[in-house]
Amino acid sequence: MNPLRNQFEKEGEKSVEEYTASIPFDRRLYKQDIVGSIAHAKMLAKQGIISDKEAELIMMGLASIREEIEQGVFELSAELEDIHMNIEARLIEKIGEAGQKLHTARSRNDQIALDMRLFAKEAISHTIEKLVGLQKALLDLAEANKDVVMPGYTHLQRAQPVLFAHHILAYFEMLQRDVGRFRDCLKRADVMPLGSGALAGVPYAIDREFLAQELGFARVSENSMDAVSDRDFIIEYQAAASLAMMHISRLAEEIILWSSVEFGFVRLAAAYTTGSSIMPQKRNPDVAELARGKTGRVYGNLLAILTTMKALPLTYNRDLQEDKEGFFDTVNTLISTLEVLTGMIATMQIRGDRTKEAAEGGYILATDLADYLVRKGVPFRQAHEIVGKLVQYAMEKGKGFKDLSLDEYQRFSPLFAQDVYSVTVESSLEARTARGGTAPRQVEQALKRARKIVQGEDA
Repeated sequence: MNPLRNQFEKEGEKSVEEYTASIPFDRRLYKQDIVGSIAHAKMLAKQGIISDKEAELIMMGLASIREEIEQGVFELSAELEDIHMNIEARLIEKIGEAGQKLHTARSRNDQIALDMRLFAKEAISHTIEKLVGLQKALLDLAEANKDVVMPGYTHLQRAQPVLFAHHILAYFEMLQRDVGRFRDCLKRADVMPLGSGALAGVPYAIDREFLAQELGFARVSENSMDAVSDRDFIIEYQAAASLAMMHISRLAEEIILWSSVEFGFVRLAAAYTTGSSIMPQKRNPDVAELARGKTGRVYGNLLAILTTMKALPLTYNRDLQEDKEGFFDTVNTLISTLEVLTGMIATMQIRGDRTKEAAEGGYILATDLADYLVRKGVPFRQAHEIVGKLVQYAMEKGKGFKDLSLDEYQRFSPLFAQDVYSVTVESSLEARTARGGTAPRQVEQALKRARKIVQGEDA
């Protein structure tokens, strides 16, 4: 029976037991709980609160319990509510009275705050690693296709020619901002709460700095009431994850479009598509679609924890049990999505012939023709109007710009001369030399800078 059950509670209230138990999901924290308990036992012995022999028994017992859990022979009990009480009860069973001393100078409140911070730190580091992995895949793809030309779009309409690498590097930049957000999140997660007790601190001469050093924290919390009730680091992770999933979803959407027959810009490896149940000709971009779809559940988890926290008075409330499932799900969803997207990008083939054909079609050089007139002294707004009329004329005649005669050009402005035919996709690209533009030499510099970033060098 759970020793913390209310003594007035009726026996046999199974539904209440199941409703309040967190062991089905917080069992995931067993490693963090054991690591934290070992450090706590060391500190208690160092401070003379328990004996060295008792600490040694506790640490040996906890190591044995970790093996039992990892070998699948540890029996978890819902009656004991959570992973903390399951481990403590088993420890007492294994080593006796010494096990009952482990909880000296701590509460489940600061214990779970510690476990969640330890888990969050690991999750953040793993997430950053996976983000950089996707960045590397995007960079490899961009470098392998750095001469490929494609249309750039606004409103999903062909707008101006760009290099494919320039387009892909836009996602590299998004992910770099994501990396920065998670690094910031790590700074605020890297605070050691143990020693805060239930809410008011503990009446023992503990050494919190020793605990922080043992557990790899940069600093200790400054206010015990805040420390046991703070879940900002979980919210920050989920907010950063929501932004990262939004970026992933945008990339997934473009891949879905590009892999369609209508675009035909890319071919996805068979492993990242599925067939139709009745239409044998189809290969559906299901991985990209699922990445787009899973973004919604990550948003939902963020909203859930914000709603849980919005009206909680200090300090610990049982509502905080709801901080875990959504957080764990977001971590799982983001990391698995990053892994599968990395594989999809690494195996994706770019059809440069189709992208170039699209870039050369229509009236994608209209802005360049307006700039051509500007260089001959025409105010941009007038140049914009002239080329707008020229486009309308060409559309009515069913001609492209290169098909128009010089006489036809000069109907709209006498400033058009033979050199108007030097306005091409290539010249359009070459002209955009401002930093951050799509000119080949600018993209080459951007690729070098991106490579330095993923290699951990200053960019």
